[in-house]
Formats: sequence, C-alpha cells, structure tokens
Amino acid sequence: MKKRANTGLGLAIIASVLPSVSAVSAQDVAPTPQTTGQPVVTAVEVIVTGSNIPTSEEVGPNPVDTYRKEDITRLGVRSATDLIQKLPAAAGAAINENVVNGGDGRVEINLRGILAKETLVLQDGRRLAPVGFAGDTVDLNTIPLGLIDHVDVLKDGASAIYGADAVAGVFNVWLIHRFRGLELYTSYGNTNLGFANDAGEERGYLLAGTGDDKTDIVVYAEFYNRAAIFSRDADISSNADFTRFGGPDDRSGAFAGHVGPPPFLAPPGGPDSFVYQPGLNGGALTPTPHAFPNVATDPQYVPFASLPREQQRFNFADRTPALPAVDREYLYGSLDRKICDQYLELFADFKYVRTFWDSALAQLQFTPDVWTDVTHPFGITTPGGAWLQRTDSKPIQSIHTGGLYLAWRNGSEVPANSIKCCTSRHQVHHLRQIPCV
Repeated sequence: MKKRANTGLGLAIIASVLPSVSAVSAQDVAPTPQTTGQPVVTAVEVIVTGSNIPTSEEVGPNPVDTYRKEDITRLGVRSATDLIQKLPAAAGAAINENVVNGGDGRVEINLRGILAKETLVLQDGRRLAPVGFAGDTVDLNTIPLGLIDHVDVLKDGASAIYGADAVAGVFNVWLIHRFRGLELYTSYGNTNLGFANDAGEERGYLLAGTGDDKTDIVVYAEFYNRAAIFSRDADISSNADFTRFGGPDDRSGAFAGHVGPPPFLAPPGGPDSFVYQPGLNGGALTPTPHAFPNVATDPQYVPFASLPREQQRFNFADRTPALPAVDREYLYGSLDRKICDQYLELFADFKYVRTFWDSALAQLQFTPDVWTDVTHPFGITTPGGAWLQRTDSKPIQSIHTGGLYLAWRNGSEVPANSIKCCTSRHQVHHLRQIPCV
C-alpha cells in the first residue's frame, strides 16, 4: 500500500510540472517584439585556425590520411623512397635515396610544397631527432618499413598544436607494439630485363612478439640491399655527347694527359694543344720527366686535333651512377608493461639502423685555380690560357694538364719554389711530382 502511494505522488508531481513546461515552450516560439529605438545586437563570426579551443559541432577535425600496413603493401612499397613517391600529399622538392647530385642518402617528406623542414615527423606520436650535420630534417630511412602499423598524414598546418616545425603538416608513423607469434618476409626483384643492366633489390625481415594482458614484447630485424644502375647502363644517358639526339656535347675537355686548352677555347695566337699517349711511351701512365723541352717536341704527345672525336673529350657519364647502391640493416625491440591496473604504463624501445649509400659525382676540375703566387693569390690561370705578368716582368703562359693549370715562362718550366699550391695533396707539376707547400 505504501509503494502505491509513492507512485501516485510521483505521477501527480509530473502532471503538475508538464503544463508549466509546455507553457514556457509555447512562449519561446513567438519572437519577442522589439521596442523602437532599442539597440540592435549583431553576431560576429570568429574563425580560429589550428586551435585547441573547443568549437561548434559543425567544425570537424583537420584532414588526416591514414595508411595501414595492408595499404602500404598494396602500393608495392619496398623502401621509404617508394612510400614518399606514392603519397599524394607529398609535394615539392625533397631529398630521397635516388637523388645522386645533391643527395646524401636520406629520405625526407615535404607536405604542401613548402619545405621539408616545415613538416613534422613523429614516431608513435613522439618527435625524432634530425639527421644532424647532414641537414635539419628527419631521415625516414630510420623507420623500419615492415614494422609500421599505420601512418597518419595531417595535411593541414598544425603549428598551433605542435609548434613552428609543423607549419606544413605532420607525418606520424605508428609502429607495432603488440604482436603474437613469428612473421618472416623475404623478396627479390630485378630490372635486368629492361633498358638497364642490373638493379637487384633484396629485402627481408623477421618480426616476433610475445606477452600477456599486461606485458608486450616485440623484436624486429630487417635487411635491405639494392644494386646500383649507372648512367652507362641506359643508352640515353650512357654518353654526355648528346649531338646524336640533336643536343650539345657536354663532355669535359679536361682529362689526364691533356696539355693546353681545346682548339675551340684557345685564344688567337695561343699555343697548340697536345695529349699524352701512353702507347707511345711503352704503356707508361706518366710521361718521361725532363726528356724534352716542351710537349711540341715530345714524341709521346700528339696534337689534340689529330685525335678521333670520341677521344677529344672525357665522358664523365661513363662513371656516374643513375641510382646509387644502398645497403641497410635494422634492429628494433620494444617493451610495454601496464602497472597499477592500467593507470601507469612503463615502455621502452631500442632501435639501431646502419645505412650504406654509395654514390659518386663526375670528376671535378680544379676551379678555381689551385696554383697561386704572391702576385696572383687567387690563381695564376685565366680562361683561355691568357698571358700574365709577374713581378720580374717576364710573361707566364698558363697551360692545362690533366685537370691542373700549370705555369710556364717563355717555354721553360717555372721553378717549383715560385708557385704555391693551395691544396694538401700531391699534384703533378708538368712532368714531375712536387709536394704542395
């Protein structure tokens, strides 16, 4: 009986409250009449970009692209360079391990085409150290590709949240920290059936993990090896002489044994150009020292113009790589332990990466001149082998020998003590070696 009395009391109270609420709602529907002369209140919209301040429900989160491990596998990605080249959000200039001239083996990402250093790179939500002396960006080669769980790419500026280094966006890589069992992967690919000679690519990794409800242990090891493709392996880049395609001849006129400028660079009335021929000296790679007064009377030299066209310049493309060789190894381990009923978590990880990136540039000439004296501290040589005046009023003629400009005076060799070399290596001074001082 008592229980029924309480129920009836509750229904009575509800019945008494509802009419008042209905009345209030009915009054709110009708607009309040505005009195003449009363000031008008105008709402101004304020837009805050990249802020932690809560906004209305109509404003969504910043755009984020997520690539899971399965997505990366379907893209055919085998290295960090492949991943960056396949991301639509990556734009603008950035270095990767395929860049020979200007590259250093690292891989960086550039979002929105600003600068690579304006893109923040995170691993598991934590910042990574840049490559240090080689630049101010993070090398993505330090992230094990087979250990990636997913990648989040924030395609909008997030400097208000992460700092000034996230002006272009954020590239956040999440690694696998919970795994059970053992996974082995290996692959091999080659391009020797195409236009190039060889680019064998080998990759393999081992992923193992164990644990329980509170502990997770993951161990990972990976190797990656790629052979180089040289410019000589493809016909279009095998020779810097592009006249066969209607282009210029970009081969170098400075090569070992060449004395004097090429005829098309020689000044009017200048000396003839000669080239040393090892076959005329018993196969010796260097000419006989002090055997003849000058190259014009030395039978070990032949006139430059008498050589076949392919021997008149040095084809540096025969020695430069188009794709550098890469050899890399990874070792990684992580430990996660939940403490105090998951209110406290202890975590630690270890990562070791060794990368060998083998690249080369074309052989360089000595520019500016390595030969100096008191009168000409910035170089004796002038373009075209011009005549210079020394303090003793005797003319010096500069000639070109194997990439080095040497000084002659009236057809005879200048004493070694009158020329100072600004390098620490031994160089050839005409037909004999002298130490640079």
